[in-house]
Formats: sequence, C-alpha cells, structure tokens
Amino acid sequence: MALAARSYPGPLANRHAELSLKLAGAGVGWLDTLRADSAARYRATGLPTPKVEAWRYTNLKDLVGIDFASAPVVGDMALDSLPRASLLAVNGHVLAFVNGRLRPDLSTLDTLPAGVTLLPLSEAIHSDEQALSAHLGRLVEAEENPFVDLNTALMEDGVVLRLADGAVLDKPLHIISVGAVADTPLAFFPRLLAVLGRDARATIFESHAGIGEGAYLSAMASEIVLGAGAHLEHYKLQNESQSAFHVANTRVTVEAGAVYDNFVLQIGSRLSRNEVHTALIGEGASCRLNGAYLGAGKQHLDSTTFIDHAVPVCASREVYKGVLDDQAHGVFQGKILVRRDAQQTDGHQLNRALLLSRQAEVNAKPELEIYADDVKCSHGATVGELADDQLFYLQARGIDRETARGLLIEAYVQEALDEIGNAEARLPFQRLVGGWLKSRKG
Repeated sequence: MALAARSYPGPLANRHAELSLKLAGAGVGWLDTLRADSAARYRATGLPTPKVEAWRYTNLKDLVGIDFASAPVVGDMALDSLPRASLLAVNGHVLAFVNGRLRPDLSTLDTLPAGVTLLPLSEAIHSDEQALSAHLGRLVEAEENPFVDLNTALMEDGVVLRLADGAVLDKPLHIISVGAVADTPLAFFPRLLAVLGRDARATIFESHAGIGEGAYLSAMASEIVLGAGAHLEHYKLQNESQSAFHVANTRVTVEAGAVYDNFVLQIGSRLSRNEVHTALIGEGASCRLNGAYLGAGKQHLDSTTFIDHAVPVCASREVYKGVLDDQAHGVFQGKILVRRDAQQTDGHQLNRALLLSRQAEVNAKPELEIYADDVKCSHGATVGELADDQLFYLQARGIDRETARGLLIEAYVQEALDEIGNAEARLPFQRLVGGWLKSRKG
C-alpha cells in the first residue's frame, strides 16, 4: 500500500519489450543491457506522486491519465513549417528533431573544426560506439529518477557532442525539438550527451516547441561532462504547445577550473519540470544556473535544481525569476549541498516570483545543506505583486496603466536575463519575453 500511495503507473511501462526491438541500436549488447536495466527500474518505481518530497508541488495525475503512444516517424516537412516565431533565433549549426527523431532535411550542419565530433545518437551508436559506451548512462545510472530511466529505456535519437582537449566549437550548436501531433497522444525521448575535454569550449542552445493542439510528452535527458578548464554555455527555451507535457533532466559534472553556464526560459506547455543537477568535482570549478518562467492560464512550470559542492574552492550562482498570471502555478526547488571537505565554497541562490493575479500560485523551496565551516553561502525567496508606487510614477508621466505594467514586468524579467553570461545570447530570449508580454496585453 505504501508503494502504491507514492507512485503512479508510468506510461509505456509495459511496452518496453515490444518497443525496444525497433529502437536504434537494438542488438548492441551493452546498449540492450542499459535499456533493459532502466526499463526494469521504471516498471518497479512508476512515476512519483506528491507524497514523494521532491514532487510535493508537482502532481502528474493528468499526465498519467493519458495513453501515450511511441512517436512515429513524421513524413516530409518543409523548413518553413517549423514554428520559427516560437524558437530561439540563433545562427549556428542546427540539428532539428521532430517527435524525437532527427530530420536531416531540416538541419544545417556545416564543416566542424578539428577535434569536434557531432553526431546524431542513432548514428553514434554504430560509428562511435566505443566513446559512446564509455559515457552514455554513466551520470544517471546510480540515481533513482523514473523519467531518466524512461528516457534511457526508450531513447531513439538525440545528439552526441565530443570535444578533444583544447578544441573550440566555432559556432553555437542549436538543438531544435518540435512536437508534431494530430489525433493520438505521443511520447518521445531525445538524449543529449556532451563531453568536453580539457580547456575545450562550446555553446549549446535548445529550442523546444510544438505544432498543432494535440497532447504529447517530451522527456529529454542530458549528460554533460566538462574536463578541467572547459567552458560550456548551455541555454534553453521551453516553449512547447499548450497541451504538451515537458519533463527534462540534465546531469553535469564540472572538473577543476571548468565553468558551466546555464540559463532556461520556460513559457510553454501544460505542465513542465526542468531539472538540473550539477556536481562541482574539481577545485576551482564553477557553475551558474539561472532562469525565468512566465506562466498564464492553468500552466504548471517547475524549476528544480541541485548543486553539489564536492571539493574546496568552488563557486555557484543561481538566480530564478518568475511571472505568473491567471491560475498559473510556479515551482522553484533549489538545493545547494556543501560537503565536509568543500572549504572556501562560495554559493549564492535567489528566487523571486511576481504574481499578476490573485489566483496565481508559487511554491518556493530554497535549501542549503552545509557540512563545512569556511564557506560563504546565501539563499533567499520572495513573492510579491507589482508595486503601486512604481505604477503611479509611470502613470504620472503620461504612460497608460497597461503600458506601465508591461514596462515594469519587462524590467523585472530583464534582471534574470542579465544573468546570461553571453551578451549576444540574451537577444533571442528578450524577443520571446517581449512576445509573451504582448500576448498578455492582447
């Protein structure tokens, strides 16, 4: 009874044996074992209910009630049919996926610099098997996460990026994932594996969007390994269709002197949860986990983070800001763990939420768990409304109330966008934030 109270039956749980025979790489021994072990754990645990502390504020009952099918291959699609206005406007290498499968006709992969290997997962399984088997599943194999297990069991395609020591990716990599659904609810499970060698540098953008009104589940899992001195800028837009469910899990290890810079903007989906776990495992490592979430209607937007300061002299900074209107529900769960030997840790965490409606709701759970004594750590969480005195100030200068509200909200969100380390990377996010504000005004 206790297990039943703490878990839901998971979608596609009983179809792994049937579906696995059709997956890319079926018959490759180590991959079959990895998928089978993950499927077994997923069947044993199911999906968490709010009785599980980590899922206390995000209830999956609506997702569980949908009979998802494995996403089929989508026929020919013109490049101009992609929802360009819903994607980040980024110039770079493009790998486009529709319902979790690579579309070469929608991708533009130019000549890569020396030391850079970039392959779709379905191809890397065969052409880069040795390197793939050394890393795929290694960052997530010891944890209990049913969505990661589901992804590993049923991953069909994705991206494998490897940089040798000192290599630099000349242009950003833009990963586009589009859900295209008609009548049958679909589920797909893209995978990202990025391994950067010593002093390597790269920038990755992700855009997640949808076409049509049908329900779908996009359950992405990412594993990122940064060697000593490496630097990765990782920026993401979650702008799925309003009937979609988006659950993403990212696991990162950061070695000595390496930097992981992450920013996530969530504005789409019916229900989403973006989870980022970062382990600082080498002295002098640092990470920045920042983001913004803009919700309206009955959207549910969950941002969950965990930063593990495992060794001394590491730094982390985390700023998340949310704007919620109508009956939208926002969740921020952020935990910083400072282990006993992690002296001279510098960790900062801040979450702020702005409520535009009396029916909007936010749950914030900031946590510090510190076992070292020579540290500089802080955290905070605030929830508020637009200040009347600021509105009055703008209106007194001839600005109508609706425009004044928009200016204040935009300035509020801009503080989160300013946390993006790359100034050029802010521009496409600013455009989308402006579009969201216009839609609310309309």
